[in-house]
Amino acid sequence: MAHRDPPGIIAPHLPADVYRRAEATGQPVVVIVHATDHNGRPLGHYLFPIVVAGAAAMGCWGLVAALCTLLDTAAHAVTVIAQTAGPISVGGITLKFARPKH
Repeated sequence: MAHRDPPGIIAPHLPADVYRRAEATGQPVVVIVHATDHNGRPLGHYLFPIVVAGAAAMGCWGLVAALCTLLDTAAHAVTVIAQTAGPISVGGITLKFARPKH
């Protein structure tokens, strides 16, 4: 009797010696195939774009907050320099940045 390999997709799941012994003795072979039916897309398929969009939004808000902080600090620095320096004159034109306190 010639040896035959197991048919189709069950070959990697069924040891060859078990198949050949069952074929030689005529015993039935019971093959259990665990199959999972996916009725839709997995959660990760939807979760990844949402996470990327959320990270991008958080990054944009972080940039906006950093820009606001930078502009606020620059405005305070200009105010302090203007109060400290007093009037600045260049070529006979005097610029007064802050009003004197009476």
